[in-house]
Amino acid sequence: MRLKTSVLKEPKHILYPSDRQTTNLVSCVGWTTADELYSCSDDHQILRWNLLTGDTSVVVKLQDDIYPIDLHWFPKSVSGKKQAVSEIFALTSTDGKLHLVSKSGRIEKSVECHKGAVLAGRWNHDGTALITAGEDGQLKIWSKSGMLRSTLAQQGSAVYSVAWSPDSSRVLYTSGRQLIIKPLQPSSKLLQWKAHDGVILKVDWSVVNDLILSGAEDCKYKVWDSYGRVLFSSSPHEYPITSVCWAPDGELFAVGSFHTLRLCDRTGWSYSVEKPSTGSLLSLSWSADGTQLAAACGNGHVLFAHVIEQRWEWKNFEITLTKRHSMQVRNVFNDAVDVLEFRDRVIKASLAHGHLVVSTSLQCYVYSVKNWNTPLIFELKDGMVSLIRQTERYFLLVDGAELYVYSYEGSLVSSPKSPGVRMDTLNSQCVSLSNDTMAIRDTTDERVIFLFEVLTGKPIGDGKPFIHKMEVMFMALDQCGSSHDRRMALLDKNRDLYLTSVRTLGRARSICKMGSMVESMCWNDSANLLCAVQDNQLTVWCYPAVVFVDKELLPKTICTKDNSEFSRPPQVLSYVGTQVKVRRVDGSLVCRGMSPYPTLLHEYASSARWDDALRLCRFAKDQTLWSCLAGMAMASRELSTAEVAYAAIGEVDKVQYINFMKDLPSKDSCLAHALLFSGHVQEAETTLLQANLIYHAIQIHINLYNWDRALELAVKHKTHVDTVLAHRQKFLRDFGKQESNKRFLQYSEGVEVDWQKIQAKIEMEFAKEREQAANSSVRSSASIRR
Repeated sequence: MRLKTSVLKEPKHILYPSDRQTTNLVSCVGWTTADELYSCSDDHQILRWNLLTGDTSVVVKLQDDIYPIDLHWFPKSVSGKKQAVSEIFALTSTDGKLHLVSKSGRIEKSVECHKGAVLAGRWNHDGTALITAGEDGQLKIWSKSGMLRSTLAQQGSAVYSVAWSPDSSRVLYTSGRQLIIKPLQPSSKLLQWKAHDGVILKVDWSVVNDLILSGAEDCKYKVWDSYGRVLFSSSPHEYPITSVCWAPDGELFAVGSFHTLRLCDRTGWSYSVEKPSTGSLLSLSWSADGTQLAAACGNGHVLFAHVIEQRWEWKNFEITLTKRHSMQVRNVFNDAVDVLEFRDRVIKASLAHGHLVVSTSLQCYVYSVKNWNTPLIFELKDGMVSLIRQTERYFLLVDGAELYVYSYEGSLVSSPKSPGVRMDTLNSQCVSLSNDTMAIRDTTDERVIFLFEVLTGKPIGDGKPFIHKMEVMFMALDQCGSSHDRRMALLDKNRDLYLTSVRTLGRARSICKMGSMVESMCWNDSANLLCAVQDNQLTVWCYPAVVFVDKELLPKTICTKDNSEFSRPPQVLSYVGTQVKVRRVDGSLVCRGMSPYPTLLHEYASSARWDDALRLCRFAKDQTLWSCLAGMAMASRELSTAEVAYAAIGEVDKVQYINFMKDLPSKDSCLAHALLFSGHVQEAETTLLQANLIYHAIQIHINLYNWDRALELAVKHKTHVDTVLAHRQKFLRDFGKQESNKRFLQYSEGVEVDWQKIQAKIEMEFAKEREQAANSSVRSSASIRR
């Protein structure tokens, strides 16, 4: 990936038209649309650039005492609706004034706001406030009509740059070599740290990934999290860093210096470096679609750049964006090359599950890897697509206002509505899609995750969102299996990895911790295997759902590989087939091959080919495979296969319990004990009570020494009270204790304990159960014959 730059032969900003050699620096630039840009210069002119026609026109000639410094357009979309006030921009100047200027160039209002130059002015993300930073060290907050609200801070030195937090509740600004985050609430504590060894000139705060970017006179740029922890520090450049800017999707950022323009990944490493002869790049601005970049240059030029040579890979296909309107497809198996041409500029693309989805400024193209000649094309409501997610059956498009789920035939499946979620801040870390489920993390409260049905767009179950105990950094839905067994993996801010069930079916939602010190994770595309970078190792959970079946098996279903060749901390990008693709900290890609046996075992288990699964495990002679098979068989209630698998890994006690379950007379009691085997006591009790197997329900609580619940069930159903009392007395006698429970003392006085009568009642219960099971079997056989 790199930037293709272009500069006019002669600058358009000229102080004296008769003297073509006298130029002045361009101080700031800002996009109005994806193809229209405004620029300001020391020649007191505001120019409009039209990239479609190549025309440049003068919007307004400012007064001779107005030297512009910073320009920022009012947010284009607030709550998905365009506002009339969005046709204005804030312009700061050296005379200490803030100017609100309309798109036509009319100065709507000028306000005296600072002593000395106003070095920065920025609207917040919802357009309700504007902050200015001055040479006098003050930060002031203004209403959108230009009325002063408050003075946020007073510094002893000039504030060169300022940025809003994603939720507009905090402000980041510079103070010499320090970075300061100041909450708007007066009682809140500010966060301050030394960030550079030189004066900090520019900062930016991404609204999507919550990361901070800074550049300074020490010739370095750095990436920080919102707690002030450094995530990346560049090597020193030749000259000071004069401008930095995040791309709208938060995946890229640009860095400007003297004769230098650098394109970087969100983690900090550099994609490409361009060396235009433009002097210092004083201001950078991305277009709203994230494909184009403009820079204000010190020699009077405006530099334009667009992103090319992006690459997408899937199995044996490699796709490269060669130009803004064309892609090259290469099949590495036979070196066949196809060229895809588009009418409009490519905005976003995604390649997965045998399909390429390309979004341009007006249309969406859907290609099958089997046929590159005839794509399916449909019109887009809003061409500003910021995210594409794919599954085997559907794909998701996110624009600035809504989400749309389409089939690969181009038909609209659903459009889920999530209240309170800002669509312009959604990224790949907070949206996940499977064939039947969609998960969206709330943008205002990162602990909350909304779950939707893909086919209907309606919330799952009772409509209540899932709320984690910590802020969720990343979540992902597994891609295979039935909707009832859908699982979601969560990575929270403590770097702990959790697995939770999506559909509760009336039960409490199960959530289990899988591991800690996890950097990144990814599901396999063809089987429910989970891969993660954990504690400097590459870890694969070959059957993560075993944690809901037999938690003790979880450590035995894990494969680990040494992570030393990846450096730290690497990022898992994809897990396709048996290939895990990892991005190292320096940006290089490393692929690791994993064993194909777990994927094959998942395929056998999902199609109930248990004999083939047993043969595979005997052939591989791998304890991890045997452990996975044991968990899969128990989850499917395939007791014979589970017995063999548990025996192979030496779990004798569980083999005995499985044999006990196989001898139970009815399916209901067998199901209940299988639930009990997995630790689901309440569900086992409910199953037995619904089948009118009262004694079994009481007995499982006796076996678990849950005496109060056992007595409660016996009294409620008026049966086997003496059985509970007898086992309680035996328990106390074995441990040499006296009865102290008031309820047991109360019932002991009026109930006679006779072990012979108890045994007789138990035998009658089993005989009754066997008779019910036999009658049920006869009715089933008769129904089949009919």
